[in-house]
Amino acid sequence: MKFSEFFTSRDNIQLDKKTLVILRWIALVGQYLTICIVFFAFKFELPFFYCSLVILFGVLTNFYLQFQFKKNQLNNFASTFFLFYDLIQLSLLLYLTGGITNPFTILLIVPAIVSSTFLTLRSTINLSIMTVIILIFLTIYNLPLPHYGELHFHVPDTYMYALPIAIIITLIFLTYFGVRFGIESRKRNEALNKLELILAKEHELESIGLQAAAAAHSLGTPLSTITVIARELEKEIGKNSKYSKDIDLLLSQTKRCSDILKKLSKDQLEDDGFLTNVNIEELLSEIVRSFTEISDKKLSLLSEKNEINPQIHRTLEITYGLRNFIGNAVKYSNSLVDISLESNNKITEVKVCDDGPGFSEDILNVLGEPYIRSKNKIISSKSGLGLGTFIGKTLLERMRANVKFDKCPKTKGAMVSIKWQTKDLLAT
Repeated sequence: MKFSEFFTSRDNIQLDKKTLVILRWIALVGQYLTICIVFFAFKFELPFFYCSLVILFGVLTNFYLQFQFKKNQLNNFASTFFLFYDLIQLSLLLYLTGGITNPFTILLIVPAIVSSTFLTLRSTINLSIMTVIILIFLTIYNLPLPHYGELHFHVPDTYMYALPIAIIITLIFLTYFGVRFGIESRKRNEALNKLELILAKEHELESIGLQAAAAAHSLGTPLSTITVIARELEKEIGKNSKYSKDIDLLLSQTKRCSDILKKLSKDQLEDDGFLTNVNIEELLSEIVRSFTEISDKKLSLLSEKNEINPQIHRTLEITYGLRNFIGNAVKYSNSLVDISLESNNKITEVKVCDDGPGFSEDILNVLGEPYIRSKNKIISSKSGLGLGTFIGKTLLERMRANVKFDKCPKTKGAMVSIKWQTKDLLAT
């Protein structure tokens, strides 16, 4: 992803209103309890009225957010606005109660941390810059820290300057972590949504096939009845030209409907066969044949070490995952793709090797993650953002497979190893 893309505000970046309301109530109640304890219990001197007034404005804004703001999801702008207000409100409280020397100054970084996790990088940077400015201001300008009358809190200037620097370093560290976490989380969620969409479409097609078979079965009987009646009418009418043409047309169209229903039933039987139990070698052979028909590259299925050839349930996850990695090998290979199958009582492993450029070293350790791109121009010119690899890997891992990426020792191209414990594969 380009650095400039981080600054692009995206419509799908939202913050749940309930989450923000609860966070603000916790902050406001905590602030008021703190000043009450300091003023009434400890008898410290502080501008209690002004502090209460600042908190009151915060309470009013939270009531507005909770009861008057109609949307349950706050977009990036609205979320940033409320977090900016919270930053200013807390800054006023800290100004009235000692500035940078107040131990609660660390809470100034909270709005930026929340933004880094849920909002865009632009919002996070704006809030972070404002936090740094406020920290510098509170270091120079502030009312005295509340204290006992006979005690005056005083520290060296070097310590005063070290406090905002320490908080700024903490701010940078935590916002970086939050930004990375937020971006990775959104990318993974987006990729998983696409994965679920693919599976939903596959199940929808399967459902359509079942409905077609049911329709063919249900319509078969009334169609046969219509055919019988039409033939009886044909016998009674004889060669009466006034009606014979209509009867012939009725019979021909009935036959046509019957042929269509037979075709639907036949297709569904084939689909049912596709989704029943199958030996893993047969499944791989079908996938290899499908790519052989559309590609002039040489695909070889090596099964000398396939001792038990386990029978599995042909799930969409396994079929799609295997097709995805074999299809990638065909796409990137120069002329040769080898698929080897090894099985015994302990493990069943499928290795897909090609003679292409192989996996680029700069992405080898992150393969299987969504939205990655190699710096290798040859590879990146043919590849996307790793979404297909992510989907294939995730689907197979759902079926208890262990997927690894490496260099093929024979062809020096890419190698994908898909390994199951045989007992787990038989259980799928």
